[in-house]
Amino acid sequence: MKTIVIGVMPREQIRARAIAIAKGQYKPKPGEPRIWFTSMKSVAEVLSDRNRALLKVIRESNPDSIAVLAKATGRQPGNLSRTLKTMSRYGLMDLQRKKNHVRPVVKASEFRIVAAA
Repeated sequence: MKTIVIGVMPREQIRARAIAIAKGQYKPKPGEPRIWFTSMKSVAEVLSDRNRALLKVIRESNPDSIAVLAKATGRQPGNLSRTLKTMSRYGLMDLQRKKNHVRPVVKASEFRIVAAA
């Protein structure tokens, strides 16, 4: 599985970078972060020990639905669903809809964090 590069930078700099990319004034280099957080605290909350353990369970068990994952982890489906949606918003995983089920799929097994000074 691949490594996701995560960047940490103030919101204003993230916005300025996105505008420069949209205007064609800046082209991101290969290996630059595609996922951005505004603080290390935010990264720590999303990639907490518990959430990384959850990603590992998803990778190893390949559950067909959130309900199956909830049983495997012992977590409440509602709480689990919120956690998965947060990680999905940041691009760390996909939530694939299939008829009446949502299947969680992890995008990476490793994360590299790059913090701007």
